[in-house]
Amino acid sequence: MKTEIHPKYMETKVRCACGESFTTGSTVSEIKVEVCSKCHPFYTGSQKLLLEAGGRVEKFQKKYNRK
Repeated sequence: MKTEIHPKYMETKVRCACGESFTTGSTVSEIKVEVCSKCHPFYTGSQKLLLEAGGRVEKFQKKYNRK
């Protein structure tokens, strides 16, 4: 393996827009993300399930007042 062509691998601090931060390894010194596992709707339970939202046919029929 050549020694001069690979980037340096270092400990990296990841910061989320919600204020959460954690460390990981990367070739970049700092990473800023918009969504992390603490604020993502899927992990927090605030995501709507498709069953709750209704099907496409039902939405169409409701929208155009069809029975």
